[in-house]
Amino acid sequence: MGGTTHARGPAVAAGIAGLPELSGVARTLVMGVVNVTPDSFSDGGEWYEPDAAVTHGLELLGEGADLLDVGGESTRPGAGRVPRDQELARILPVIEALAGHGAIVSVDTTRAAVAERAVAAGARVVNDVSGGLADPDMARTVADLGVPYVAMHWRGHADVMDSLEVYDDVVADVRDELSARMDALVGAGVDAAQIILDPGLGFAKAGALNWPLLARLDALTALGRPVLVGASRKRFLGHLLAHSDGEPVAPRARDDATAAVSALSAAAGAWCVRVHSVRASADAVRVAAAWGRASGDSGDISVAYHTDDETGAGGLARTWQDSGTCDDHGGTSR
Repeated sequence: MGGTTHARGPAVAAGIAGLPELSGVARTLVMGVVNVTPDSFSDGGEWYEPDAAVTHGLELLGEGADLLDVGGESTRPGAGRVPRDQELARILPVIEALAGHGAIVSVDTTRAAVAERAVAAGARVVNDVSGGLADPDMARTVADLGVPYVAMHWRGHADVMDSLEVYDDVVADVRDELSARMDALVGAGVDAAQIILDPGLGFAKAGALNWPLLARLDALTALGRPVLVGASRKRFLGHLLAHSDGEPVAPRARDDATAAVSALSAAAGAWCVRVHSVRASADAVRVAAAWGRASGDSGDISVAYHTDDETGAGGLARTWQDSGTCDDHGGTSR
């Protein structure tokens, strides 16, 4: 990986510039997906209208999401681009409303201009599936905004990505390409402390190549930045669970498998999992954290996400695990 100069270290514990309330949390975080698109592979546009999207986002918070990822352009395989103004019209009212409810909002976009407008509307994180490759202005914009930036492994837009699934060693290749992206972003002025990495499951990786990336997350956490895992409802899970005739199961039928991936990713040191159905994954990452504490692999403080009358949309709160005031039958409800 010649030329890398950024620091290496335990990625799950790495601080993230601009997101102090989610830095140092002693478990893997859960990002809930809010698709404001008519053609999402996962929900078929069920949350396309702004009011429906806001309601759905609040429901995800109630189920245990730590932050919400709002997107207005589908990146499903084969999807075409939407005009910038249409993307903005879809997401801005949703971001404003969710941020107004106290949610930590991420904007899922590859466009610098959209990212800038979204942050002005209340977004706190930019989640770019292209890692800055789709828009040459993205790195400078993110550097100026100073917000956390998810840089995903990417080789091309959704309409061509399946033709780009050519690797010598998928783990080494993705690691090296992400490392090169980090160098380029830092060279363009982005603070390394802003960067979160994503292996890009399903992007130029249609099937079995996703499994080595999950099994070797340590190769990515070794790059020294937090790692986000987005396996939720993706094709490789559909094929794994296929019917006897070989037909992949429907996206919603992949949620249990998604929760299993969430637990295993959390145990492997992922900073966050991005999921469509939150409750099971929120439970899964807490199980992984408790398992790690019991095995002596992590600290003894647990932080749980809960909703109550005082926090409304939710907030991070100390639980019986760190207060020591309840026995094993107690706990904070979500």
